Amino acid sequence: MDALTAAAAQALAAGDPIGALKRVALRRDPAALALRGIAMAQLGDWQRARELLRDAARGFGKPAATARARCLIAEAEIALVSRDLTWPGNRLNEARALLLSRGDLANAGHAGYLEARRHLLIGQLATAEQVMNSIDPVQLTPASLAGFWLVAAGIAMRQLAIPRASEALDAAASAATDARIPMLLAEVQRTRDFLQAPAARLFSSGRESVLHLAEVADVLRGPVLVVDACRNAVCADGKTVPLGRRPVLFALARALAEAWPNDRDRGTLISHAFRSQHADDSMRARLRVEIGRLRAALGALGGIKATARGYRLVPHGSAGVAVLTPPIIDDHAAVLALLAEGEAWSSSALALALGRSPRTVQRALRQLAAAGKAESFGRGRACRWIAPRMPGFPTTLLLPPPLPDG
Repeated sequence: MDALTAAAAQALAAGDPIGALKRVALRRDPAALALRGIAMAQLGDWQRARELLRDAARGFGKPAATARARCLIAEAEIALVSRDLTWPGNRLNEARALLLSRGDLANAGHAGYLEARRHLLIGQLATAEQVMNSIDPVQLTPASLAGFWLVAAGIAMRQLAIPRASEALDAAASAATDARIPMLLAEVQRTRDFLQAPAARLFSSGRESVLHLAEVADVLRGPVLVVDACRNAVCADGKTVPLGRRPVLFALARALAEAWPNDRDRGTLISHAFRSQHADDSMRARLRVEIGRLRAALGALGGIKATARGYRLVPHGSAGVAVLTPPIIDDHAAVLALLAEGEAWSSSALALALGRSPRTVQRALRQLAAAGKAESFGRGRACRWIAPRMPGFPTTLLLPPPLPDG
C-alpha cells in the first residue's frame, strides 16, 4: 500500500471521508476504488458507493480473494444502512468464512456483527444472538466493536433485558470514544436516549399511563394479567400465552380486558372478533366456541365467566387486568415504528422486516402517505419511504418482538 492509499485509509478510519477523497479521488486502481466507495458511503451516496465497491472487487480479481471479500463486506454494510434487506446474506457468510481461513479476524468479526444486525432488523433474535456469540469482541477494531455492542444492546432491548442493554451501551460508548468517530458517539447516545423514551401505553381500570421500556419489562413480569397489544400475547407472573396467529382469540381477550372489571356484552364481542354487526344465533354459537378456545388457551393465567349479557375476564389472584398498547395508537403502528428510525426503507424491506405480504405493506404506506405520516422518493425499485421523527415514538428496536406460537 502506497503512502496516499494508507493516508486515505487512515482518514476513513477516523471518519473523515472528505480527507480520504482528496487523496484518491482521481485514481482508478482497485484499492483506491474501494476507499472511494467507503468514502461515498460515509457521505450518504449509497448507490455510487456500491458501484465503486463492485468495480474494486472486479479489479482485485480472484488472486486477491481477501481484498474482494472485504469489498463484499463493505457492500453488505451499505445494503443494511440503506435497508436493502434482500441483499444475499450467503455472500456475506462466504466472505466471512474466507477471511477466517486467511486469518483476517478483525474483518471476519465485522462481517459477523453485520450478519447479526440483519437478523435483528428482521426480528430473528435467536439467530442474531447465536451469531453474536460466535464473535470474539477482542478481535474487533474500536469502530466495529462499537457497532457490535450496539447490536448487542438492540437484542437485549427487544428481549426486555434492560440491565444487559445498559451494560452493552456503556461498552459501545467506550468503544466509540476510542474510535473517535463523532457519528458513532451520536448513535450510541441516541440509542441510550431511547431507553428513556415512551415505549408503550398501559390502560387499567379506566386509567392510562405512559411507560418506559424498563417499566414495560416490570409490568410484563408482574402479577397483573396483561393483554399485550405490542406482541399480541397475554402475560402474567412472567408467563406468556402468544396469540399472534390466533387473531380472533386475541381480539376477544383485548375486548374483555378493556371492559374489566365489568363484563362485555355479546354483540360487542362479536363485532370485535368477527367484524360483524349482526349478532344472530350462528354468530352467538361461534362466539361460544371461540370463548371456549380462549379459556383453554389462557389456562392458569385467568378464566372467563359467562354473565347474563356476555362474558367477563377473571384473572387468577387479585392483581387486576391491564392492556398494553404501542405509544401511538395507529392501525399501522409497526410500519411507523420502523420508519421512525430515520432510515429510508423500501416497501419490500418493510415487508420482510414485518413478516407481512408486500401488498399489505404497500397499502399501509399509501394510507400513511395520505395521512401525511410517510412520504416517498425515487421511483420503481429505487423508491424509498421515510417519516419525520415522531417525538415520544421509539424505534422497533425498543419494542418486544412478535412471539412465536407455542
